[in-house]
Amino acid sequence: MILASYLGELDRLLRGRLNVRAQDPALPDLEPRIDTDGVRLAFVILFLGMLYGLCMGSFAVVSGRAGTWKQMLSSAVKVPALFLLTVAVTFPSLYVFSALVNSNLTLRTTWRLIIAALAVTLAVLASFGTIVAFFSFTTESHAFMVLLNVGVFAVAGLFGVAFLLRTLRAVTRVPAVEGAEPGRSPVKRVFAIWMLLFALVGAQMSWVLRPFIGGQAEFAVFRGRGSNFFEAVWGLAGKLFG
Repeated sequence: MILASYLGELDRLLRGRLNVRAQDPALPDLEPRIDTDGVRLAFVILFLGMLYGLCMGSFAVVSGRAGTWKQMLSSAVKVPALFLLTVAVTFPSLYVFSALVNSNLTLRTTWRLIIAALAVTLAVLASFGTIVAFFSFTTESHAFMVLLNVGVFAVAGLFGVAFLLRTLRAVTRVPAVEGAEPGRSPVKRVFAIWMLLFALVGAQMSWVLRPFIGGQAEFAVFRGRGSNFFEAVWGLAGKLFG
């Protein structure tokens, strides 16, 4: 019952039933508000992240790679940790930049906005879990599985970005200024820069927390730092297609 009520909060987000009180230009001191339960959504993020992590780690089990079920459990912990740690690293800069451009978004509103966007991202990610598990059962190519998961994370991230921008547009309402470019605001530019930082930090964070899929000769909770995410993906793409 508790899980059902928590997922109901997520369903409300996905269906666009999020209650938002926008920033009123006539009342600049009025705090914008996002009516959502951040605690419930945090539990949903953990649950969906663990679910997708199990699907990622299933490749080690069905292919007989090292670690088997240990890899599944490790990945189930690492996927939600990946998102939460990336938020922890990047959120302070978002709030400071937002305050510097005189945004009316408070710390609470900004946090609820990010948590809601993460919940949507994890919902999309988890919806691909069965597809990832299917390919885990039908291929032995480690390079393919890595690139498949990178693509799935990218698609989920795009949906999260779309939700964030749509909600941000509803929350921030900037009065028209003569000569200003329509549809642009410093707050939106700040969030655009932050989303780029979030993607870069998240990509490298996944490299730090690897392995998620397994496939090496021996199971390990973490691997040596070595290279970086972008070099590794480029190398795997060359190995798979070249």
